[in-house]
Amino acid sequence: MQKLIKANLYKSELIPVSGKLVERYNKCLEKLGFTPTKLKTFLIDGIGWSPEIAEEKQNLNYLNNGEANPHGVIITPLQKGKPVYLPFHSFDREMMKYIFKIYDEKIKDITRDSAICIDFDQKIDVFYEPLDVLKYNTIHINFHLMNNLYHQQNEQLQLIEKFKKNYNFINEDIQAELLNSAKKYGDLRERDLNLPAIDFKVSSFYTRAFGGVYVLRDFISPIVVFEDKKWHKEAIKDTRHEVLIYHIHQKELIAKLRDHVIIEYNLETAVQTKRYERIKKYELALHLKSPQHPIKDILSNPILFKSYLNKLDIDTRKKVMSVERYLEKLETSNEFKIADIVDSMLFYALHKPHSSLETKHQDLIWKLLVNISPKDILYWYWYNKEDFYKNYKNWDESLKDWVVETISNNI
Repeated sequence: MQKLIKANLYKSELIPVSGKLVERYNKCLEKLGFTPTKLKTFLIDGIGWSPEIAEEKQNLNYLNNGEANPHGVIITPLQKGKPVYLPFHSFDREMMKYIFKIYDEKIKDITRDSAICIDFDQKIDVFYEPLDVLKYNTIHINFHLMNNLYHQQNEQLQLIEKFKKNYNFINEDIQAELLNSAKKYGDLRERDLNLPAIDFKVSSFYTRAFGGVYVLRDFISPIVVFEDKKWHKEAIKDTRHEVLIYHIHQKELIAKLRDHVIIEYNLETAVQTKRYERIKKYELALHLKSPQHPIKDILSNPILFKSYLNKLDIDTRKKVMSVERYLEKLETSNEFKIADIVDSMLFYALHKPHSSLETKHQDLIWKLLVNISPKDILYWYWYNKEDFYKNYKNWDESLKDWVVETISNNI
């Protein structure tokens, strides 16, 4: 991962946590029902998730009480605008933006000496069946302060009122109580520590529950796409919900998404793009066996690219160049079919969200398309970093060089 780190493509926007902030973070973990970390330093993202703590606990979802009960932690205003590196839902980053939009100034004040525990409540205590994800509608976001600071403020104010009555100002016990409160929590009189719950509306989304599920319900008819075969098989037994159910690798899915005006393609336009060049080069790299030149040079040099393309066996050569071969044949006759010439995964990779979609839906559909056919290393990095990093580790060192350079040049 050193090449990615050097290029600021790995953990570059995570926030370092140490000292007092570790203590506050642990108090939030305990308040949410989790065990504290033993780490003295670690990094966190916008929602308070830490890759180091996840590794320590051997649990990527350590901030969840089951798949239906995710949480977050805010210990510094620096979390504002930071990425959510491993979102449990596709809308997690937008929720954090919404929280900071509503409570930015209060968060700055509270995190001076406290921390905020977040409970994302979708009014589902536990999942029982895979289509329970359809119950997502409004996320009720509740806030809890470390050490119950809001309640301590009320107690402190009550003590002050008590101190003012009659001759209580000479009562040493009341004086001691006030001093102890002030020493432990500071002067809370003028601080606004009240964070009322807020609601966040959910439309189409992705969740990592049940092995990964896409819920598309802002289109012609609701579509649910499962990444896990086990839960897909379980879901299709359901007869109560009027939804279309697919596994992510079902051939019928792409056609249905086109029919519902969710995705589109134009091969003639696509082959003129940098995206197509990235996809074609990555496809060639996958089929290179013991090349005499560095893969980075092969993919960057047109002469070397053609040379190694011609060294491939005929079937692989046809696969790598299948899109261009199809378009060439189309110039002479319209009888040729895409499915007969173009490799299916390359064809899927060249689809894009329909131009009529809203931006929030485009991002979700890009994520779906990338996971159907991860061929464009730039979009792969953007929309599924976890899977990108997992595959990156196994690539040839020279291929890694090309990947890092390509991504860096496009950010």
